[in-house]
Amino acid sequence: MAKGYWIVRADVADPEQYKLYVAANAKPLKEYGARFLVRGGGFETMEGVSRGRNVVLEFPSYEAALACWKCPDYQAAIKLRESVSTFDLIVVEGYDGPQP
Repeated sequence: MAKGYWIVRADVADPEQYKLYVAANAKPLKEYGARFLVRGGGFETMEGVSRGRNVVLEFPSYEAALACWKCPDYQAAIKLRESVSTFDLIVVEGYDGPQP
């Protein structure tokens, strides 16, 4: 079964308020088995446009990644960041096929 991923690009206007979101999202992320692969860090924009912060989370399955985003606890956490950040968040299914 392919894993699921959240790919997030964010601009944060108020880091102190944003910390409330980070604290609130910990419970649903743990509950659905999320693991941070990328959490901030340096980057270079090679093509296209970017935001100030990048995050990639891995979930045990695509279904778990979708369920986490839809769960009530995560939906409540979203409300804590909406006024202080701009997000692009996609949920994508991993690839288990042949590699080059």
